[in-house]
Amino acid sequence: MIQQIRNEAHRFAITFHRNLRSKATFQTTLTDLPGIGKTTSKKLLSHFRSVKKIREASMEELAAVVGANRAKIIQDARDSGEL
Repeated sequence: MIQQIRNEAHRFAITFHRNLRSKATFQTTLTDLPGIGKTTSKKLLSHFRSVKKIREASMEELAAVVGANRAKIIQDARDSGEL
């Protein structure tokens, strides 16, 4: 009985830790920006392939991918040094 309790506690802890790790794997400076979530950052990264290329992209290129409002958020973050 004690062994089963121990095994269950370990299973719970291991599952919790794996979930924490998997959430942290997709973490970029883009997801830290207000108004830019997982979906938008995935869309940007799939189009531009890197954060460096997103920094170098023009406002028109960004707006073509994510729209004018989110492009403005990214441009403001880039200008302030957050991105």
